[in-house]
Formats: sequence, C-alpha cells, structure tokens
Amino acid sequence: MTERGPSTTPAPGAEHELPDPRVPAAPHGRLGVAGGTALYIAAVLGTGILVLPALAAAAAGPGAIIAVAALALISVPLAGTFAALARRHPDAGGVATFARRAFGPDAARIIGYWFFFGASIGAPIAALMTARYVVAVMGGDGATTTLIAVGLMVIPVVVTAFGVRFAASVQLVLSGALVAVLLFVLTAAAPHGQAAHLQPLLPHGWAGVGLAMSLYIWAFAGWEAVAGIGGEFRDPRRDIPRATALALIIVSVAYLAIQTVTVTVLGDRAASSPVPLLDLVEVATGRGGAVVVAVIAAIVVTGVFNAYLAAFSKLGAAMGRDGDLPAWFGRGVENGAVARRGLLLSAVVMALYSVVVLASGDLQPFILVQTSIAAAVYGLGVASAVRLLPTRSVGWWMAVVSCLLAAGLLLLAGWHLVFPAGVALVAVIVGMFARSSRRRGLSRPAADRA
Repeated sequence: MTERGPSTTPAPGAEHELPDPRVPAAPHGRLGVAGGTALYIAAVLGTGILVLPALAAAAAGPGAIIAVAALALISVPLAGTFAALARRHPDAGGVATFARRAFGPDAARIIGYWFFFGASIGAPIAALMTARYVVAVMGGDGATTTLIAVGLMVIPVVVTAFGVRFAASVQLVLSGALVAVLLFVLTAAAPHGQAAHLQPLLPHGWAGVGLAMSLYIWAFAGWEAVAGIGGEFRDPRRDIPRATALALIIVSVAYLAIQTVTVTVLGDRAASSPVPLLDLVEVATGRGGAVVVAVIAAIVVTGVFNAYLAAFSKLGAAMGRDGDLPAWFGRGVENGAVARRGLLLSAVVMALYSVVVLASGDLQPFILVQTSIAAAVYGLGVASAVRLLPTRSVGWWMAVVSCLLAAGLLLLAGWHLVFPAGVALVAVIVGMFARSSRRRGLSRPAADRA
C-alpha cells in the first residue's frame, strides 16, 4: 500500500503536516545511504555485543536466543516508523520535533529531555564496557579501567566537533571493520558449539526471557537517535528508508548470531562471563586472538559515540532554537552546520553521569534505567507517528503496530519507569516556569519591556 497523494479533503490529522514556523526551511545535508547506514549500525548494534550476550544468558539461558529473535521482529515496525517520520520531517529536533507537531511543546520538551538528559547515561556504560575488555586483554587495575573509559568518551567528542558528515565518513570505515571482525570471530567460534548447551531451553521460564528482552532493548534502541540527523541526508525521502532497511538486516543477523554462538559454545560459562567475546576468541584461536577483541571494543565504542553525539548535539541545538534550552545553545541547528554548543552540553551531561556509573561499576541497574528511557521515548515517538503519518499508509500501520509493541516494552520496564517519569516531571515544571515568565513579560507595559 502506498501513501496517499494530495487530496482536496484534509485527511484526519493532516493539520499536523503543516510546516512548523519554528522549524525554518533549509537545504539538506550531504549524507548518503552508505554513511547513513554506517551511523544506524553504530547507533543500534553498538556496545551491546560486548556484554549483553552474557547478561541475557544469565537471565534466560538458551532462551536468550528467543529474546533476541523477538526483539529483531519488534524492531521492524519500530525502525520503519521512525524512518517514515524522519523522511517526512527531517529536522535536527528528531523525536522532539515529531512530538511537538503531534502533541505540542510540552510533549516535545519531555521527549527531548528524555533523550538528551536521560539517554546520555548510556555513554559511561558503553565506555566502561569497552574499557573492561581492553583491560582484560592488556592488563591493568580499576584505575586503568577508569582512565581508558574516560579517554574513550573524549576522543569521539573531538571527532563530532568536525560535523556530522565527517563523523559519518569515519563511521563508514569503523562499521566496515566491525562487521569484518565480527564475521571472523563468529565463523571461528561457531564450529565449537554444542547442541547440548541449548538444554534446558527455558531454565528460568518465560520471565527470564522477558528480563533478557528488557536488557536487549539497550541493543535494539537507536532507531530514534539517528532521526535527529534526518536533515543531513542528501535526499531524506529516498535515503533514510534504504539506510534503515540495510542497517536493520545487518544488526538483526549480527545479534542473533552472536547470542546463538555465545550460548552454544560457552554453555553455562556464558552466564558468568564479564567478557563473552573474549571467551569466544580464546575458544577459537587461543589467547593470541585476544587482540581481536580489543580491536572490536575500540571500534564499537568509537562508532556508538560518533552516532549518538551527532544526534545529541543536533537535538541540543534544536531545543535551544525551540526554547526548551537557553537560546545560546541553538547555534548550529541548520542542516549541514556543526552544533558545537549542543555538543558541549552533551559532554557535560555525559561527564556527570560518568561520575556515578564509574564509581559504582555495576552496569546492569544502569542499563535497565537506560532501557526504560528508550522504551518511554519509543512510546511517545510512535504515538506521535500515528497522528503525523497519513492514515492507512504503510508508515501509519507500522506506527499502530509499534504502539502495541511499545506498550509491551513499557510493561517490561516495570518500576524502572520511575526515572523517565522524574525527567518528565522536570520538563513539565520547566515548561510551567517558561510560560509564567512569558506571561509576566507580556503583562509589563511596553515602555518597561523596551
């Protein structure tokens, strides 16, 4: 089914398709399908390959494979929904722009704060995951791990300061190298798998599969992230769906293969391994292949930060433009411009979260907090799509299905939704103060305002 063409009768919800006066028209950027696919792969595949196979195996045993397969299927309508939104509304605000057009400024501020101030907690988690791999290979203590984690966050900030196109060019090389190295590890380790390790299939029941799915939301989140750089594509309407489809296939196959090989090769050891990819390499090639894991870890974290920092910086600029942050941050919001002030704020937020995460060292609670934020962003994002996309178009049907799936993800998040609820409350309070300030300003005599 194709999207409806122009009609003399406005379609339900068509008023939401009108241009937003706060989103000035601007030429698109120069990002192509290859660079866009590379950024999508980085945002979605990400650092989950480093520890999630072990965490999911601990939660569900071999049932973790079912969890990955289920989330891969769920990702199809979710990815399609955000691709449909991004190609129709290519703006630096991304999900915040979608929510603004669908539900107004309060919804935009809430989802913008969720993404900008909430999802940033994933940065130190990703850096710590990677640092642990490097230390496991090269040696070192807790202080070494912390220093490596900090360094891994600083370098991509510098790369992103040169702009989205430069970050995409770097990411194209990194994503290609990542896929090549993963293929090497999986093909080398797979022959050592044993079917006996698949029994019992559900040692912790379906509840374990649900917990594994909650953890793996971390891995399959990211489709909403790259929506913020939709305007950087040369031809958003053509290139965004293509980049999304290619990335979805690559990421789904990669995660399913990694989880299956981890369970069948490592068996019970998978549940207790802090560095499952390292264990796979050692089974296949001996300790000498450990450097491959260090290479994977470095490629992964650099790529993830390239993708997310590009989105964060643009979103920060868009929130400055739209009044959800001080106007000073709005510089660089234009397509093709570099949002260095938004990037600076992103770096500060990451640094604050890093103090907490690196001091704790226990990743699972923070991963569940981050995935609860992702579920909340997805929920409001796909609800926006139902209002914005043409009724009964392919994208609209994907959005309807995604709403049901997002409701399930929210149920899986459980009490961890307290964190996004707190962020939402802050966003609402900020909006109340902003409106109050505007009313006081308008109520003053014109001479005083002058």
